[in-house]
Amino acid sequence: MVAGLSRRGARAGAAEYPGLTGLLGGSFNPAHGGHRRITCFAINALGLDQAWWLVSPGNPLKPSDDMASLRARLKSAEALSRRAPIVPSAIELELDTRYTVDSLKKLTRRYPKRRFIWLMGADNLAQFHLWKGWREIARTMPIAVIARPGYNADAMTSPAMVWLRRYRMSAASIRRQEKWSAPALVFMRFDPDPRSATAIRRANSEWASVYRGAAVRDRLTFRRIQDWQDPEGFDE
Repeated sequence: MVAGLSRRGARAGAAEYPGLTGLLGGSFNPAHGGHRRITCFAINALGLDQAWWLVSPGNPLKPSDDMASLRARLKSAEALSRRAPIVPSAIELELDTRYTVDSLKKLTRRYPKRRFIWLMGADNLAQFHLWKGWREIARTMPIAVIARPGYNADAMTSPAMVWLRRYRMSAASIRRQEKWSAPALVFMRFDPDPRSATAIRRANSEWASVYRGAAVRDRLTFRRIQDWQDPEGFDE
């Protein structure tokens, strides 16, 4: 979203702007410099207009005992995205979707003139074949996979990669595309980033207390996010 737009103007811009937008989903528990770095790398490599961080309301595949509130996680994403073309959002609350495949279908219907590309790490590609409707996700929009140390070998030999390999293309081809076609897969490598949310939580289990009581409003939906808005049952 362009700084300085009115709320009405921002909504119109999000609905009508024909630029290329990256989508990075995750718990962001908390958001950290590694998230920012890989996102900025993808923005530059693929010629993205901006990237949206889809902060998941919840994920039962991850332990819930150390999962911070949605408000704290969205606030941490807000702090890490400053001065970058990154828009954090908990829009899945408004979309009322449980699975990624449903979220992406609803996003493409909600913003029909905006082109999207799904961003994910090699660790996700390694288990992508376990996601509900993973082939449908691939047919909905192009996928850009960012190399991640320790996961690349599993990703390149995964069942999903066997199917997606025929659709592989370069980042330069993505930048030159006038019209999107999917499936399409881009595999990108860059200097590894050692930072992780798990390490941050181990070093400071009370990290979310920094955001206690802090107001947060979703920059895409303009909804105020409350601590109680943490529905269970969300996963990939």
